[in-house]
Amino acid sequence: MSQHNSFKAAGGAGKKNRTVLKRFERIELLKKRGEWKEGERVTGLQKTKPED
Repeated sequence: MSQHNSFKAAGGAGKKNRTVLKRFERIELLKKRGEWKEGERVTGLQKTKPED
């Protein structure tokens, strides 16, 4: 089954930067910043902005 035209990217643009991180990405970023330690809860993490 083909994809409807409204779902296709206009102009053949590539991937855009995501503004929302997955949980494992947030944990890795917090580890780099020293704001998360091994053994802490993985739920209810603080908000983080993606690294540029």
